[in-house]
Amino acid sequence: MKKALTIAGSDCSGGAGIQADLKTFSAHGVYGMSVIVSVVAENTFRVIDIEDVSPPMIEKQIDAIFEDIGTDAVKVGMLSRAECMLAVARKLREYKPENVVVDPVMVAKNGHPLMDPDSADTLIREILPLADVLTPNIPEAEKITAMKIGSVADMEAAAKRIHEMGVKYPLVKGGHAMGDALDVLYDGKQMWHFSSERIETKNTHGTGCTFSSAIAANLALGFDLYEAVKRAKDYVTTAIKHSLDIGKGHGPTHHFYDLYRRGLVITTEREDS
Repeated sequence: MKKALTIAGSDCSGGAGIQADLKTFSAHGVYGMSVIVSVVAENTFRVIDIEDVSPPMIEKQIDAIFEDIGTDAVKVGMLSRAECMLAVARKLREYKPENVVVDPVMVAKNGHPLMDPDSADTLIREILPLADVLTPNIPEAEKITAMKIGSVADMEAAAKRIHEMGVKYPLVKGGHAMGDALDVLYDGKQMWHFSSERIETKNTHGTGCTFSSAIAANLALGFDLYEAVKRAKDYVTTAIKHSLDIGKGHGPTHHFYDLYRRGLVITTEREDS
């Protein structure tokens, strides 16, 4: 079985963060593991509080994974402050895992900041060069590149600039734009577009986490970059299309729609009988 590790924050409401990542890994048939960087008390409509795990404990969790099980892909999500970023960067440089997908989470769906704004420079300097794939949405790409993005051409320009900053494969997501949900992927030579219908729903909590962890899962399964992103795009589109109207705010996506549609196979006999 292929293995994937998520390094991110914990969302107690289950729609984003570590929980969304592990659900996504499982939906792809990949064995999921986690390193918790922050504990976030949040639900579908607000973030109540954030408590960071100490940098030494972040490093020890990463050590625990790599000294024993190892990974076929790593997804990095919420890193709330510079100290956390430095701890993760140290260990990524030490273990040099393949297929590192970084989702530069800056703001929650409800608008609450999840990253200290003063830590953006550390993210750019320490984390971005370690990313094989970076998946910023338009506001995050604007913050990283210090440029305004108002068109597909701007998204392409931002992807090129992020590539120049050390990211192998920038994927600028167009979920915040108008029209179809268009994402732009750049590999240093070629620009690829991935488009899907825009689904009118408020229940999009955790879409960025889900998309990036789906890319990591597909890379772990051995798909090439284009196919991994295409499959992840199809997966997250289905999860949004069948999102769950749970809670008072932005409900979560449906990570296991295909499984729930088919149902679990229940037997009354032991497999070893």
